Amino acid sequence: MITIISGTNRPGSNTLKLAKHVEEIYQSLEEETTLIDLGAMPAELYLPEAYKEKPEAFIPYRDSVLNARGLVVLVPEYNGSYPGALKYFIDMLPFPQAFENRCVAFIGIAAGQWAGLRPVEHMQGVFGYRNALIYPKRAFFGSAYELFDGEGELQDMDVHDRLENQAKGFLEFVSALKD
Repeated sequence: MITIISGTNRPGSNTLKLAKHVEEIYQSLEEETTLIDLGAMPAELYLPEAYKEKPEAFIPYRDSVLNARGLVVLVPEYNGSYPGALKYFIDMLPFPQAFENRCVAFIGIAAGQWAGLRPVEHMQGVFGYRNALIYPKRAFFGSAYELFDGEGELQDMDVHDRLENQAKGFLEFVSALKD
């Protein structure tokens, strides 16, 4: 199973739209997927007590990470880095087993010209610290507000092709490291 993490809790985000497209690609490659939408996280997760005792509603999210063969993290750029909601989600996951020797691929998305490069590089440091196996072929997409039509459908087949190529390579990476 590949778990896809939409790295923001912003309502109506382009990151979630892109994550849904990524999920469709993995499913077309006959891979089981789970999509984590940080906007759907249980509200009680944000209580201070959650650091010590995770709410029961968080268990499916935790298990989606722990049971994944690989993680695909979509990282939007917020103020030159990744969103606080994504960092908090990571902080809530068990240490070290959440990322230890787990394959991870990154997709950056931003409104600006740098296409999410900075937040992905910051995330690589976090995941590297947690001993994740980082897939080196990252994908970056700028002009996020122009990627989708009014119904949330991807406009550019080049974007689709780049995501599909990354997915195929990542599945080979996961298989090679897990075998």
